[in-house]
Amino acid sequence: MLNRKLRILVVFANHGGCSYYRQLSPMKMMQEELPDKVEIRFTDNPLQAVEGSTELPPPDQLVDMNWADIVFVANILKYGGPYTARVIKVAKDLGKFVHFDTDDLLTGLYEEHHLYNVYKENKLGEITKYCYNTADLVTVTQMKFAQRIRPYISKCLAVIKNVIDYNLEAWNVPRTPAKFTRIGYAAGIHHRGDVKVFSSIPHLVNQKVGRENVRWDFYGHPPPDKNKPKDSWEAKVWPEYMASLLRGFKGHKNYNIHYALPPDLYGRYYANMDVAIAPLQLNDFNDSKSDIKVAECSRYKIPLVASNVGCYEETIINGKTGYLIDPDAPKSEWVRILSKLCKDKKHRIELGNNLHEATKDLFDGRKQVQMRYDLYVRAIQDTGHKLSDD
Repeated sequence: MLNRKLRILVVFANHGGCSYYRQLSPMKMMQEELPDKVEIRFTDNPLQAVEGSTELPPPDQLVDMNWADIVFVANILKYGGPYTARVIKVAKDLGKFVHFDTDDLLTGLYEEHHLYNVYKENKLGEITKYCYNTADLVTVTQMKFAQRIRPYISKCLAVIKNVIDYNLEAWNVPRTPAKFTRIGYAAGIHHRGDVKVFSSIPHLVNQKVGRENVRWDFYGHPPPDKNKPKDSWEAKVWPEYMASLLRGFKGHKNYNIHYALPPDLYGRYYANMDVAIAPLQLNDFNDSKSDIKVAECSRYKIPLVASNVGCYEETIINGKTGYLIDPDAPKSEWVRILSKLCKDKKHRIELGNNLHEATKDLFDGRKQVQMRYDLYVRAIQDTGHKLSDD
C-alpha cells in the first residue's frame, strides 16, 4: 500500500439526505478522524462542465480527477445519467479506482414511485447497471439490496450501513418529558404508497387510548417554495399524505405537522418522540432500503415500530428493541402495538434503552471510519489496482 495519504475525490449529487448520509457526512468524519491517512476533496462537477456549453475539457486538464486515487460517485448526479456514466468512464480511463454507491434500488423502482417515469424515459436504470459493472467497488446499504444487484457487479461488492455523526448538536438535544405519548413519523416526498399502510391508524389508536394520551407528529413537509407551482406533484404530496393518515379524525386536534429540516438537523425530530414508526409497502425497492431510522431512534433511546420490510429484522426484535409488523397484517396489529406502548411507559423506555445498547456503535460514524478506510485498502488489493507513488 501507499507510503502517503490516500487521495479520495467525493463526487456528490446534491446536499440532500441521500448524499449527506452516504457521502458528505461519512467522508467528512473520515477526514477529521484519519487526517494522517486520507486527503479528501468534494465536488459535484468533476468534469468541469460549463453551463450552456456542450464542450468538456480534455481528461488531462481535469484537476480533481487527476489528483485523486479514488473517485467516489453516488447515485445519479445532478447533471443527469449520461454525465454520471461519463464521470465513471473518464475516471477509469485515467487509471483511477472507482467507487460507486447507491442507497436506493435504482434498477427496480416501482410504478407508484413519483420518479418511475423519469427513470424509465431516461434509462437511468440501465445507466446504473453500467456504473455497477464498470466500478471497482460498489457499495449498498444492506444484504438484500446487494443480492438483488449482484448480477450486474464485475468486481467488488460490499455493504456499508448508513451512519450518523452523533457529535452534531441535533443529536444531543435534551429531551423534555411529556404527559402524553408522542408518536413520530418522519417521511420525505416519496412515500405516497407507504402512508396508505398507516391510513386511519392514528384515529383508531386515539379511540383505544384516548386522544388526550397521545400526540401524533408528522415530520418532513416541504417548506414553502415560491418557485414551485401549486399544482406540482411535490406540492400535492403532503396534502395526500395527511388525507390518508388522518382519515377518521374528529374533534380535538392531537397532531402536528412539521416542516422538513436539513439532514444535519434531522436529530431534532427524534428528540421530541417517544415512539417512532416506519410503515412500508412490500416491494423490491422498499425491501432494499436502509435501516437509517434505527440509527436515528437509537440515539435518543426510543423504540421503533416498523413494517417488517427491508433489513429492520437485523436489529428490531419484537418486545425487546421495538416491534416489526408483517406487511400483510391487518391495521388492528398496528393499533394493538401502538396502544400498548402508549399505555406502558416502562416497557416503552425499556425497548428504547435496549435498542440504544444494541446499536450505539454500529451507526456511530466516527467509530466506523477505520472500517471504511480498511475496505478501500482491501478492495484495492483484491482488484490488483495499482496506485501511483506521487
